[in-house]
Amino acid sequence: MKTKILFLILILPTITNCKSTSVTNHDDTITEKYWKLKTLYGNEIKMEDNQKREIAITLKTKDNRFSGFAGCNSINGEYILEKGNKIKFTKIISTRMFCNNTDESKLLKAINSTDNYTIKNNRLSLNVGKRAPLAVFEAVYMN
Repeated sequence: MKTKILFLILILPTITNCKSTSVTNHDDTITEKYWKLKTLYGNEIKMEDNQKREIAITLKTKDNRFSGFAGCNSINGEYILEKGNKIKFTKIISTRMFCNNTDESKLLKAINSTDNYTIKNNRLSLNVGKRAPLAVFEAVYMN
């Protein structure tokens, strides 16, 4: 009996002091939304005849992952959010289907270059420094 009590006295503080140290850094204004691409390097984006669906991305809170469609191929990767609306996209991958006349490579370049973002009036701007936005997305809400 004394052994069991001693065991509980020694083990109980250890169990109660265990806490998760993982930090989820997310911003509810940018994550868990469907962002449809509106402009890329200042040029308006329109659906091409050969496009299967619209160009868009979604940033998922779980595991800081993003996914989307770049005009021809699906894209995925990770992102890191920091204070001051800083964002970095990493480990970007895409499928490798061949398509003509898409802005896909420009979008991937913009995502790779982005270091900060702004959100105003349901519009997400991906920026580098304080220059004009590289890409502007609009939030689309599903009912």
